Amino acid sequence: MERAEPSLPDTIAAVATAPGRGGIGVVRVSGSNLESFARALTGKAPEPRTAGFVRFLDAAGAAIDEGILLYFPSPRSFTGEDVIELQGHGGPVVLQLLLTRCVELGARLAEPGEFSRRAFLNGKMDLAQAEAVADLIEASTVAAARSAVRSLSGAFSDEIHRLTDALIDLRMLVEATLDFPEEEVEFLEKARARERLDAIRAQLEAVLDRARQGALLRSGMNVVLVGQPNVGKSSLLNRLAGEERAIVTEVAGTTRDALRETIAIEGIPIHIVDTAGLRETQDRVERIGVERTWREIERADVILRIVDARGGVQPEDVAIDAGLPAGIERITIFNKIDLCGVEASREVHGAAVTLRISAQSGDGIDLLRAELLRVAGWHAHGQDVVLARERHLVALRSALVHVNAATGQYAALELFAEELRSAQESLGEITGEFSADDLLGVIFSRFCIGK
Repeated sequence: MERAEPSLPDTIAAVATAPGRGGIGVVRVSGSNLESFARALTGKAPEPRTAGFVRFLDAAGAAIDEGILLYFPSPRSFTGEDVIELQGHGGPVVLQLLLTRCVELGARLAEPGEFSRRAFLNGKMDLAQAEAVADLIEASTVAAARSAVRSLSGAFSDEIHRLTDALIDLRMLVEATLDFPEEEVEFLEKARARERLDAIRAQLEAVLDRARQGALLRSGMNVVLVGQPNVGKSSLLNRLAGEERAIVTEVAGTTRDALRETIAIEGIPIHIVDTAGLRETQDRVERIGVERTWREIERADVILRIVDARGGVQPEDVAIDAGLPAGIERITIFNKIDLCGVEASREVHGAAVTLRISAQSGDGIDLLRAELLRVAGWHAHGQDVVLARERHLVALRSALVHVNAATGQYAALELFAEELRSAQESLGEITGEFSADDLLGVIFSRFCIGK
């Protein structure tokens, strides 16, 4: 799939491995006519797609390092241009020397995501696949990584293309019918245009549903533990994390700052924040911790309001509840049921959910995990979840709006065709067929340097 924008002519280079020391380090170079570039760097002509042991030389011919050189001539490379990879020892100084030598030979330092952007512009992958590269690198759970691999292989793009093809076929039918106004309704009925539109809508809704689930796999959910001191917030964090991440004592005010831990429930990253107990205090350090607690609360997707089950809701708990921001899902948890002989349970009163658990013994923790999945809107999809970004969801929702609008314009074919065209363009934004340059700049600027 060729793009309108031609391949960029200049040569770029970057360290492609993570910062720090390692067994090996990789410098990646992409551009045109890199065979002579490799010869100047190693003193010998490279063999295409053959790993060759070489010495990397400086301008005076002295060895900088020794390792492996791989040469991928255009167009059979990641970017679609000539690409060479220099695999040397993974010390920061060595890699910097290699990168400096590449710049001396005419390369410039690559911008974040520039290799992937060139791959997109040269038709080696579409925009959704390019984004999957970054998503795979950033995946925080096994499920997220697997979904990113599926998107990288083109599974998500294939679904979008099938939807687009169906819209194009229906558009062709409708626009051809415009030339015969006296037969248009009868012709469309014979061609089952309404059934086709219904099938497109159903498929689009299914993709959108799986994309919503994938968005959860990608970004997860922020959960903040809130309550008075010594109600068991840190114990609950430790129980969910499966290890002693927070210090637990009987001394009120032990937790003075926000402690973050990410766990996975059904593959969804749950970012849990244990906060300082909310109370009036004269301790300056604890007071700063309380202020930070309120800032974390503002960023929460879910608030777990922890209460000591032995004493029930106290006036201080009511005051905390009154200060919590509206619009954020909250779950009330009566903790320490092991100390008062109460069984684990879940209660629902209107929209309010109350759980009775013991962070110490683990009773009721499965109820909490299930409740977090419910709040997140998660339901199992097997292996076909789409690891979607927010812009994908916006585009899918927009396409669905236009498809629904087309249903209402069935008798006005010009408007019907226009809604189909708008739906097609919305889907095209996902794969990059209809993407502005400034959008591409924003997307690729968030990638790692070297990708």
